[in-house]
Amino acid sequence: MLLSVCMIVRDEEKTLPRCLESIRGLFDELVIVDTGSSDGTAALAKTYTPNVIFLPWKDDFSYARNKAFGHANGEFLLWLDADDIVEETDFSALRAFLKNESPDMVFCPYYAGMLTYERERIVKREKGYTFEGRVHEAIVPRGKILRYPLFVRHLPSEKQRGRRNLDIYLKWAEEEPLSPRDLFYYGRELYYHKLYTESAAVLEKMLNGSGWYVNQIAACETLSRCYEESGDEKRALEALFRSFLFGEPRAFILCRAGDLFFRRGKYREAAFWYEGALSCRDHTGEGDFEEPACRSTTPLMQLVVCYWRLGEREKALSYHKKAEAIAPAHPSVLFNRKFFQE
Repeated sequence: MLLSVCMIVRDEEKTLPRCLESIRGLFDELVIVDTGSSDGTAALAKTYTPNVIFLPWKDDFSYARNKAFGHANGEFLLWLDADDIVEETDFSALRAFLKNESPDMVFCPYYAGMLTYERERIVKREKGYTFEGRVHEAIVPRGKILRYPLFVRHLPSEKQRGRRNLDIYLKWAEEEPLSPRDLFYYGRELYYHKLYTESAAVLEKMLNGSGWYVNQIAACETLSRCYEESGDEKRALEALFRSFLFGEPRAFILCRAGDLFFRRGKYREAAFWYEGALSCRDHTGEGDFEEPACRSTTPLMQLVVCYWRLGEREKALSYHKKAEAIAPAHPSVLFNRKFFQE
């Protein structure tokens, strides 16, 4: 048996068929762990596989995912969520890749809204990989790591998650110290729930300790948003500049700096940062949560406005032409095209 697909689900009867239909022909075994569905998810899952396991929910995603791995028999294990789909129909190349290259871990592209990043998607069962973290769980990379263009896309879901993740973090933080990675995600959950002061405190703690540089850079961006929401623009900018201590400037950081100056009417300064974003490299391969538009259309269209308001009409038009060449159907490009024509 070459490949087992492992999933954990709960109340996903609306999204699960979409996911499972997208992976027909991919796997030799499908393992689905149901953590307490109250709808028809379990019955639906059984129409696709006899391997449906019922597991009480313990506020721990890693625990559930590791249980799914434990029930699988394939040489390789691939994990998915019910609101994911795989954008491929011919999986023979992937199967040949696994047989011929025999990797320990395979990273694949993941598209989540406007974000693009890579996830550890496939692992060799005999290596004993396990997920870590009660929320935003992950497998620590090790062994022979390869990359493969199996494109997984996260699609919208009607399912409401509310405070689930935040409540898990709040309880977890009371029970034991969180790792730098978990502090990062805890801080982000606090930010998503508009608890800006609390989020800033957690992110500062993470940044003052150790941690993965990619998470440190992203933490600086979220910290900047916390300070801006609290009315402290100076600290918002300082948080962005602090990211330069951890690695090469990222386009999303420079666009964010441009936005802060833009909103203050400082168009020359804003243009400086937007132009810098255009020269940034793609860091997706390093694990960044990357918005490709931050290296192209977003700064280009902002530069159109900056230079127009600075009175440099020809320069504004030149940036519009560059944006038009990349995204001719973008609503802002269409608006600007009409504006310049008139």
